[in-house]
Formats: sequence, C-alpha cells, structure tokens
Amino acid sequence: MTMKKTILLVEDNSDDELLTIRALKKNHLVNDIIVVRDGAEALDYLLGKNTDDKLKNPLPTLIILDLKLPKIDGLEVLKRIRNEEHTKLIPVVVLTSSKEQQDVIASYGFGANSFIRKPVDFNKFVEVASSIGVYWLAMNEFPKNNEENNEFK
Repeated sequence: MTMKKTILLVEDNSDDELLTIRALKKNHLVNDIIVVRDGAEALDYLLGKNTDDKLKNPLPTLIILDLKLPKIDGLEVLKRIRNEEHTKLIPVVVLTSSKEQQDVIASYGFGANSFIRKPVDFNKFVEVASSIGVYWLAMNEFPKNNEENNEFK
C-alpha cells in the first residue's frame, strides 16, 4: 500500500500559506495539505487523542513549520513533537522569516530536518516551496508507516 503523502502546514501568515499551497499544488506532489494557524492548533492536530485514547487525526508525511506562531511558538511545537514516540520521525522543515542564528541552532537542536528562510521575492518563495515539495515528497524515502497504530516505525 502506498503511503498517502500529506503535509501539515503550520503557518499564521495567510499570504505565505497561500503561496506555499500554490507552489506545492503546482507540482502535483501532495494529496492533502492540512493548514493550522498557531502552535496550539498544531499540537492538538498532532498529539490530540479521542476518548478511546487513539490519535484523532492521521499523521502527516511532512510538517512545514513556521517559528513565529501565536499561542505556542514553533520551537516549542518542534520540541514537543520530537518527544513523542509517534511523531518523532516525521520530517520537519522549518520555513520561517527569522534571520536569527539562534533560531537555526535551536531548530536543529530540537530535531528539525531542514531550516529555510522565507524569501521576500514572490518567485523565489514559490521556487523554495516547490523545492521543499519535490525533495521531501518525491525524492526522500520515509520510514514505513504502521497505519493501524498511526505511528512511524
């Protein structure tokens, strides 16, 4: 069975959200793009459980994470998902406008797979988002997904 390639886009800027989605869909790389707009919503999506203690949402194939988020910042989101057995292997690409070296260091320190600064130029932004999709969804090999338990193995 082929794993459904879903992206969780954690982005509070609606313009950046639309540009990212447009670039990914332009390359026909994903079946679904789920958008959450703050860190609390991201953690609820990834870690929230139903009353029967099963995850309430299917896990994404890739997380594109902004750092400067309302409620809970992206670094805290990254730290928490890396501490959970069922989310620790999901690739996380930090896509942010931050130019702070400490954010680069912290992102990798908490387990980011990639750190990319958002280009200001529209065409460059689309190119970067497309490249993320091509690499992580078309070229990268993922661990097998145990769909019944909703965990990467």
